[in-house]
Order: sequence, then structure tokens, then C-alpha cells
Amino acid sequence: MHCTAEQCFLTAMTSAQDPVQAAGELAAQLRHPSLGCVLFFCSAEYPLASLAAALEDAFGAVTVIGCTSAGEITAAGYGRGCISAIGFDANAFAVDCTLIRALDKFTLVDAQAAVEQMLNHCRQVDLAPIKDRTFALTLLDGLSSREEVVLSTLSTALGSIPHFGGSAGDDNHLSHTHVYYQGGFHTGAAVLVMINTWLDFEVFTSHHMQPTDAKLVVTAADSESRTVLELNAEPAAEEYARLVGVPVEELKLSTFALNALAVRIRDQFYVRSIQRVNADHSLTFYCAVDTGIVLTAMQPGPLLPGLRLQLEKLRQRLGEPVLIIGCDCFLRRMEAELRGEDDSLSAFLAANKVVGFNTYGEQYNGMHINQTFTGVAFAIPE
Repeated sequence: MHCTAEQCFLTAMTSAQDPVQAAGELAAQLRHPSLGCVLFFCSAEYPLASLAAALEDAFGAVTVIGCTSAGEITAAGYGRGCISAIGFDANAFAVDCTLIRALDKFTLVDAQAAVEQMLNHCRQVDLAPIKDRTFALTLLDGLSSREEVVLSTLSTALGSIPHFGGSAGDDNHLSHTHVYYQGGFHTGAAVLVMINTWLDFEVFTSHHMQPTDAKLVVTAADSESRTVLELNAEPAAEEYARLVGVPVEELKLSTFALNALAVRIRDQFYVRSIQRVNADHSLTFYCAVDTGIVLTAMQPGPLLPGLRLQLEKLRQRLGEPVLIIGCDCFLRRMEAELRGEDDSLSAFLAANKVVGFNTYGEQYNGMHINQTFTGVAFAIPE
């Protein structure tokens, strides 16, 4: 049975700080007889154990999945300190999910078993063919430093099934990030979601960075901790500071947001965002780094034109989106705030039916990337 655009999705948000009240408000906005799944993104400022219990009580047998964020995207645009959520109608979506508990022990056998189990669930529901009507969503602990390993393994198991996702945040504290699965918040874990639907959809990624001629070679790195010790045979922070023209002691998140570095893979540039400067003047990154890679200094363009163009291209291929689930890097939002573009960007997201969260990293078809806007757009078939 098909449903209208209004019935396929419901969106909700709450700014209530009491967990029971917040969960109750979400349930009041989302609950209906054919609600099949709820996906939410919440500020890490909530008391998470209490919120988990409240969500379980509020939604009962409905599948609820989510993660903590570095900022929320609600139906009204950017939010902070709140919860944004999407309700999926069971008449339009077959959804199954699994928790990956030990990211460093996740093998190809594990990935294949999880993918096949979830695909079997979608086949049994029999809403739509698996081929071309199925995609995967991942929510990963954003401080686990295991995204690349998990995504590479998962990509092999998924084959041609498109995939996107985001790394959980914690309101820029860089302390504890969590994913939510079956009544509890988890660290060092990931939620893998398989979604099958008769709606048209497209998974996409977009960024606003342009390469410059400046290059930095990673001459010493600890790939396990994503830490670069030397750039161009000099202490990493000192060489980066020289490049961007500020003293080492003045390097901060806003510097990293406005002065990104990227690695070139074939003809595309993928940003490797810096997380922090360490006491020994090394640099820890959000993405994989290794000795020998060449990092290109990137010049940020305005945020809105590139995203507007991306969505126009989506419309041409897909039709008018009825909802876009967006994983928007928290450094993009920080950049928008520094440039005074956040209000216009927030209004644009609301006008284009974007709901999602600000991430510590984005995932796209097996890759872990930074400073992008990555997501999935849905449209009603003609």
C-alpha cells in the first residue's frame, strides 16, 4: 500500500530538557498506527541513560535508532541542545538494523552476515525489489578512530548497495560520543541500518572546497591514532601554522574550519580535517592519515551556492524531494557561523526539507570524509 508524501515521513523536534518530557513530545508528534521506525539526533547534553529509558517507554515496540550530535538540523533549520527526529511509515519503508559493538574486531564475515540478515528482513516485508530500492545508513562513534576500517569492510559486503552516514558528535567537547540502539546509548560502537523503499531516492555528497597550489607531505605519522608528527620534515603544527599564517599557539577549531587540508584520490579531493594540536606540536585528525600522503591546502568557497547547485541537480534527476536526511560536518556549520552565513544556510535547509545532524565525519559509499554535506534525498515516484 502506497502512502502520500505527508504520510511517508513525519518529522519532530523538541527542546525540552527533561528526558521524559522530551521523549513524550517526540512520541506525540510521530506516533501513528503504521509508524515503523524512528531515527533521531540529540544533543550530548541530555542525561543519556534517562533519555534512553524515556525513549523506550515512549515508543514501545517501535524500532528507535539514533546518535548524539554536534548540532541538530530540524525541520525549521539548525538547532542546538535539542532532539530532531524522523518517523518512517511502515507502508513506505522496510527497515532493519544491527549494532556493531567492537569496531576494531569487525570482520568481513561479520559484515556479510549482518548485511544478509537485514536484506532477508527486507525481502520478507516485500515492499519493493532489493535492487535499486535499498540503501544503507551508518551511525558511528565519532571518537572511535575506527571509521575507515569499518567502512572499508562494510563496503565490500554491501557491494552495489549505496551507503551514507555520519559520525556521532558531542557538541564539540570531543569527549564522549554515542550511538543509540534498542533502548541504550553505546560508545565504541556503530549502528548499521538497511532501508528498502518504493520511493525514489539518491545518496549524494557535496563540498565547497577548492584546491590551491600549496602542498604538505606527511613525513611522519602514527596512523593508528590519526596523528601527524611531521609535515615536510618539520613539526606538523609548526608547518601547518606557517602555511596558514598564524602562530602555533593560536591554532584552534575555527582555524581548521577555514584552512582545510585534503588528499587527492584520482580526480577528487577529500578533506582530512584537523581535530586538535597536541603538546608535542603534532596534529590529530578526524580522518585517516599515513606517512607519505600528500595533503593539499584547500580554499573554502561560499557554502550555499555549492549546496544549492547540488540540490538542483538532484531535482533534475529525482524530482522534488519530500525529505532529505543530511549529515553536515560540524566544521561547515562553524564556518557558516564565522562567516555570518548560518542564518541563510539554516533557512535554506528548512526550505529544502532537510532533517539531520552536524557530524564529526561523514560516510559515503565506503569512504570516511570531512567537511562535506552528505545525505539521501527522497521523492515520490511519478
